[in-house]
Amino acid sequence: MQGFSEIVSRIWGVADLLRGDFRQSEYGRVMLPFLVLRRLDLVMRPTRAEVWAADEKHPADRTPEPLRHKVLLRAAGLSFYNTSRLDFTRAVEGQEQVAADLEAYVVGFSQNVRDIMANFRFQAQIERLAKARLLYKVARSVLAFDLDPYRRDKTGAVVEGADGQPEPNVTNHQMGYIFEELIRKFSEQSNETAGEHFTPREVIGLMVDLLFAEDDELLKKPRVVRTMYDPACGTGGMLSVAEEHLARLNAAASLEVFGQELNPESYAICKADMLIKGQRSENIKLGNSFSRDGLPELKADYLISNPPFGVDWSKVDGPVRAEHERGHAGRFGPGLPRKNDGSLLFLLHMLSKMRDPEKGGSRLAIVFNGSPLFTGAAGSGESEIRRWIIENDWLEAIIALPDQMFYNTGISTYVWLVTNRKASRRAGRVQLIDGSDMFRKMRKSLGDKRKELAPEHAAALVKLYGAFEDGPTVKVLPNEAFGFRRITVERPLKLDFCASEERIARLEDERGWQNLAKSRKKGAAGQKAIEAGVALQDAISRVLHALDDTVYMARPPFVKALKAEAKKQGVKIPAGALRAVLGALSERNEDAAVCKKKGRPEPDTDLRDYENVPLTESVAGYMQREVLPFVPDAWVDASKTKVGYEIPFTRYFYVYAPPRPLDVIDAELRAAAEKIQTMLAGVLG
Repeated sequence: MQGFSEIVSRIWGVADLLRGDFRQSEYGRVMLPFLVLRRLDLVMRPTRAEVWAADEKHPADRTPEPLRHKVLLRAAGLSFYNTSRLDFTRAVEGQEQVAADLEAYVVGFSQNVRDIMANFRFQAQIERLAKARLLYKVARSVLAFDLDPYRRDKTGAVVEGADGQPEPNVTNHQMGYIFEELIRKFSEQSNETAGEHFTPREVIGLMVDLLFAEDDELLKKPRVVRTMYDPACGTGGMLSVAEEHLARLNAAASLEVFGQELNPESYAICKADMLIKGQRSENIKLGNSFSRDGLPELKADYLISNPPFGVDWSKVDGPVRAEHERGHAGRFGPGLPRKNDGSLLFLLHMLSKMRDPEKGGSRLAIVFNGSPLFTGAAGSGESEIRRWIIENDWLEAIIALPDQMFYNTGISTYVWLVTNRKASRRAGRVQLIDGSDMFRKMRKSLGDKRKELAPEHAAALVKLYGAFEDGPTVKVLPNEAFGFRRITVERPLKLDFCASEERIARLEDERGWQNLAKSRKKGAAGQKAIEAGVALQDAISRVLHALDDTVYMARPPFVKALKAEAKKQGVKIPAGALRAVLGALSERNEDAAVCKKKGRPEPDTDLRDYENVPLTESVAGYMQREVLPFVPDAWVDASKTKVGYEIPFTRYFYVYAPPRPLDVIDAELRAAAEKIQTMLAGVLG
């Protein structure tokens, strides 16, 4: 066959025809569907006559569609067919009717190919190319691409090798490489969608290596068949790399891939890629994985994804909450993250696709930013999701990647490995690997991507993962290390009380006092109630002014004096008004007695504090060491204690760097000052 790079270059050259009439970001939308049509047309060539014969024998108007579809597939020997009496060559022969012929040709395809073309918006592209007078030129240029699966002689006959088998020209595997390379180049050139639709291949390769690392022996067995799923598959890059990896590991192995994608164009590219490679394109579904699970019955051996960071799930709030309310029978039972970051929803969705351990279990790799490691306090949705995963002993490892690895963001990212079939040596423990310094600088930046993993870096990370040993860049920790109790530390409320003019004036700010002069009733009844309330305010005010300005160091004697004066004046103070009076006439005083309610100290909300106590330590021991030596009267309100989980990744790898000695810093400053003086002298002459 022609060189791989030569074919890509020729196709790339045709895209230059679009310059001026199309934006660079649109080149792929035009060229990729043409490329798909050309390849499928050549793949169908050997059985085209058989399909036409089957179509004549089983016409649509006299044959039930399911039967007809089955017959046509059998005749084609493929997962698709075309009943049109046109082929791609004839469809682009006439300059005047090329648009109509192309449309008729596409209509003749089976539904799976028509679905791909519809999501490519191919009809709109044809109309736009025709309007720009480019359709015929582009279509004829695509016709020149030799993408035939088999090598042919000048007469068009298939060339056979010494073994009598057809000699390959462009295999499905090679065609997949061409397709993926064009997707990558179009994405990089536009620099608009690279981050959305393209995960760096070296990152995917690392994830696949980590996924398969524990299963190398299993995957080397003859004719082994495994399944893989990506809920945000984009153009299918992750699934393709996984296929390639397994093919290198065991040519006799088979990986059946499944995916779902929200973006119609990406979905079309992915589905077309599956068809081109001979995979089952019906395994790729269109739609939002959160609101409509396209593969509800699927349980996969491997799950892999690079979902969008910080995705907002407000638009699918209803279906997501409905799943959550089903508890663990639904996909989102453990908890719901905040609406502006649904990353952990992807993880929960993927976990719902894992096989039961009794049926072999599953392994999962997903890329996250730092947010899912620690956002959310104890009891929050994020914390509860982490808790559920870790307490089930599913979190196997987290690998920190360098920053500036992705096309649309320079932030640091992490690969999570999750499995419900941990090896016995990993049971009850989580491995953290810091790979943030393993990279090489790229010669040319691609968007925000300025770094890449070299093969030796990926190999080193996989080796560290496999060794499962503590070291400078590896920490192996028990599951409990990530859990903590969020305790509420209370201090007693200590107040003094005084009916001074200053404090009485504060009554006007108390809501309970203000409510006395308000009424929900309307009309005369409401007015009467307000007048009664104002009268009560005046009466209570007279009671307070009758008290002397003695400072009471405890609440009971003040309340006793207040009630005695009120009784003396014949005033009954309602409970709400009494609370308002006590609030206005009190002040915090460390020397005052503790306020109590039902014999127990009341907490001072202004002094309330919170502490995170590791699960590996008792609350009593923590209080004795960290709190009581400084505030001996503190206590823990156990009714408010919550259990939380977080993964403070950077804390485990932090290395303290002492500041430089002052004399060294001073010497550097003097040297810098002398240099500046010398430069100024030179300028001023």
